[in-house]
Amino acid sequence: MGKLQSDFRRELAARGVSRREFMGFCSAMAVAFGLPKGATAMIAEAIENNPKPTLVWLNYQDCAGNTESFLRASKPTAAEVILDLISIDYHEVIMAAAGHQAEANLRAVVENQKGKYIAVVEGSIPTGANGAYCTVGGRAAIDIAREVCGNAAATIAAGTCATFGGIPAASPNPTGALGVGDAVPGIKKLINLSACPMNAQNMTATLVYYLTYGDWPALDKLNRPLFAYGKSIHDACERRSHYNSGQFVEQWGDEAHREGQCLYKMGCKGPVTFQNCPNVGWNDNTSWPIACGHGCIGCAEPDFWDKMTPFYAHIPGFPGFGKGSNIDKVGFWATIGVTTAFAGHTLVHLGKKRMQSGKDTPADPNVNPKGGEA
Repeated sequence: MGKLQSDFRRELAARGVSRREFMGFCSAMAVAFGLPKGATAMIAEAIENNPKPTLVWLNYQDCAGNTESFLRASKPTAAEVILDLISIDYHEVIMAAAGHQAEANLRAVVENQKGKYIAVVEGSIPTGANGAYCTVGGRAAIDIAREVCGNAAATIAAGTCATFGGIPAASPNPTGALGVGDAVPGIKKLINLSACPMNAQNMTATLVYYLTYGDWPALDKLNRPLFAYGKSIHDACERRSHYNSGQFVEQWGDEAHREGQCLYKMGCKGPVTFQNCPNVGWNDNTSWPIACGHGCIGCAEPDFWDKMTPFYAHIPGFPGFGKGSNIDKVGFWATIGVTTAFAGHTLVHLGKKRMQSGKDTPADPNVNPKGGEA
């Protein structure tokens, strides 16, 4: 057994994490990536034996919601991620160092581990007033981001503010806020983990994938991992059957709402939002917004604050029914369609039953099959 592996297992034991719990975590990661069961052992071996990558986490125009989401991760806990999977050498919220000492830590990583460390950016980057809207240690955020992200092996934009500008970039965008990709073009590798906030499990899974394969997961056209953003919320929604049947909530608190019917008419943006919320949930998969009776607001998509508002009005058009379809007519036609389908099924069933009955009835010897009496 290698030294890294033995040290890692001692760390797990010291923190009360059993081997069974660790393998359960690896199995969950394999499921998240859509990999076969055999991948569990490979993931476990990689985590146990591979050196910890260094990570620096930058905070700019943000509410620290992504950090809060990360710190509340329970599979594994944030402590396990920090102590066992990666080495976080700079993070304004959780590091012990402060002031000049903290900035010295960041400089040391950039200078001594150029092209090897991982940069995480939380919050949008303001470009107005020569970057004066956000400064750290007397330096503009845009200048720090260009240096840190420009020398990183990869940059992870955590949350919608960092990925697409988020709320700070909403019209009229007084600070000239931009997402990382727009503010710092030409980054070697950019991974966007959008949502407000990002789901901590997606961050953990992305890092575990890198530890396992030495590469980053496949990305969509917006640089988001396909395992987390490859399908729309609508595709996996637990209320999808109501959508298909034309059963929609018409008013908050009505019978349809209490029965858990589709929230599209109430402004749900699930059909045009791509993320794995229905599968991984929040707070240890306790629940997620639609399960609580609130529609998706589309927070994982670009310009969501401008494009998805008003949040409680349905978007024009209806996916699957053609551009410009009237949602108020869809429920009626879907109901007609379901009724027709059931009626058709019943007629087919009755027809088959009648045919079978005819086969089972003995022929009357007094009747000529070609007509008339024998």
